[in-house]
Amino acid sequence: MDPNFWIERWKNAEIGFHREKVHDFLPRYWPSLALAPGSAVFVPLCGKSHDMVWLAAQGHRVIGCELSPLAVDAFFREQDLVADVRPVGALAVWSAGPFTIWCGDIFELPEEAVRDVAAVYDRAALVAFPPSLQVRYAETLLTLLPQDAPMLLVSLAYPDGQINGPPFSTPRAQVDALFAEAHEIELAETRDGLDESQNLKARGVTSLDEAAYILKRM
Repeated sequence: MDPNFWIERWKNAEIGFHREKVHDFLPRYWPSLALAPGSAVFVPLCGKSHDMVWLAAQGHRVIGCELSPLAVDAFFREQDLVADVRPVGALAVWSAGPFTIWCGDIFELPEEAVRDVAAVYDRAALVAFPPSLQVRYAETLLTLLPQDAPMLLVSLAYPDGQINGPPFSTPRAQVDALFAEAHEIELAETRDGLDESQNLKARGVTSLDEAAYILKRM
């Protein structure tokens, strides 16, 4: 996908993917990862998610990656934080308090950004990519992240052909195809997510499975 697609979505406030509350899968399943206090967690394609605030409230250092500078600026402003901004390669690093957000293309993220990450939380990153780029995204995580870092992954699946993504339908078979070679994959929960996704319902989606997976490297 053209990165300008997401830049324009934020510029025009077309952000139906943003949730105004913490996703309930996060407090329900994050404790099962049993992370040490003070550990760093990675949130890819983080936007201005309230989930990052919840993670910080659990004592974590939060490392995000987000393409849109408007989204990053909005996050720090809404948290009443003044960020220090510095360039690192092709990205800009915004940091304040427990939050560090690398602003730029995730495929240009340097290994140093996530070297000490203890876990990953992906609510809207994988499903933002079409299948061809999902492969590249999964390979990028495998390459960059420490081998012992588990992931809490939230995915969506809807009937083929009902809408053009994003979000892109990513059922269990696709999750397995992307990650099963290197991970043990546990389906923690699946549920009807359509009532929580009025934007997708308005676009023509008639059924939506929302699933939480816990991935651990083998």
